[in-house]
Amino acid sequence: MIAFITGITGQDGFYLSKLLIEKGYEVHGIVRRSSSFNTSRIDSLISQYAESGLLKLHYSDLLDSTSITNLVNSIQPDEIYNLAAQSHVAVSFENPLYTTQTSTVGPVALLEVIRNSEKKIKYYQASSSEMFGGIDDQFLNENSKFIPKSPYAVGKVFAHDMTKVYRESYEMFAVNGILFNHESPHRGETFVTRKITKAVGRISCGLQNKLTLGNLTASRDWGFAGDYVEGMWLMMQHHTPDDWVLATGESHTVEEFLKVSFQKVNLNWEDYVITNEKYFRPNEVGFLLGDSSKAKKELGWKPKTSFDKLVEMMVESDIENAKQEKVLLENNLLMPTWEYPTP
Repeated sequence: MIAFITGITGQDGFYLSKLLIEKGYEVHGIVRRSSSFNTSRIDSLISQYAESGLLKLHYSDLLDSTSITNLVNSIQPDEIYNLAAQSHVAVSFENPLYTTQTSTVGPVALLEVIRNSEKKIKYYQASSSEMFGGIDDQFLNENSKFIPKSPYAVGKVFAHDMTKVYRESYEMFAVNGILFNHESPHRGETFVTRKITKAVGRISCGLQNKLTLGNLTASRDWGFAGDYVEGMWLMMQHHTPDDWVLATGESHTVEEFLKVSFQKVNLNWEDYVITNEKYFRPNEVGFLLGDSSKAKKELGWKPKTSFDKLVEMMVESDIENAKQEKVLLENNLLMPTWEYPTP
C-alpha cells in the first residue's frame, strides 16, 4: 500500500506516518521548499525509514495544483490524507487569505486529480470541530449544524462540503474526519496547550517566570493525536465512505489544563499566569464537546488516552526539553530566550 500525506511535517503527519509505516505502507509526503528545513517533527522517522524507501519526501505546495497533479500521478498512491492547512485559528484572523487558500484550493486540486485518475484512490479530508462554532454547551455529532466563527473554520467547511460533493457526484471514496482538538508533545508551540506545557517545563527549570494567555474559560474536547490518527486510518478502511466525528466526550477549560499542568510540578498556576485581552480571539468559540458514538459503533474506534495522561505526557516531554535547554545555556551554547508570544 502507498499513502500520500500532505501536512506530513505537522503533528498529525508525524503520528500518521509512523502508524502507516508500521502497518507496512510506503509513505510519501510533501514539504514546501524554503531556505530552511521544517522537518523537525519527523526527523526521527526520516533517519529510520528514508534510506529503506518506506518514507519519501517531495517538494511541492498545495497552492500549486500542477505540481500536486504531477506528483500524485507519479506516485500512484492508494490513499491520500490531506492534513495540510494553516491550522492556527488565531493566526487565521491575521492571515485570512492564505488560511482560506490552503483550506480550499488544496483540497479541490487533490479531489480533481483523483477524479481524473484511472486508479481508484481513497481520499481523507481533515475537517475540524471549529466548524461547529461552539454556540451551545451540547454534544456535537455528524448531524450538528456548522456555524464557523473564524477564517480557518470557514475554509474547513468549504473543504468538508466539497469532499461530500465529489463523493456523491463521482462515486469517489472520499471521507471527512471531523476531529476535535487533539494534542501531543509534537503540538506546535503557539497552540495554547503546548504553550502551557512548555512554560511549565521552563518555569520548573528556572528559565521562565511568567506565562501570558488569553481567554481561560474557553472549553475544549482535548484528546491525544496518536489515538486520532488511528481513527483516520480506520475511516479509510471502512467498506463505504462517510463522515465521522472523533472526540473524547469530555470538555475541559483552559484553566483546568493550566491547573493540571502546574500540579505535575507541584506549582500553583495562579502564581505564574497573566491574562491579556489582546490574546482573545475576535470571535471566540466558547465550548466544544464531541460525540463520537458513530465512530465507536461503525469503526470500532475510541480514545485510549485520558485527559490527565495527555497532560502528563506533554509536561514530562517539555520538562526534558527545558533541562536540555538549561544545559546548553549553562555551557554558552544557546542564546537566552524569553516567553514565546502568542499570535
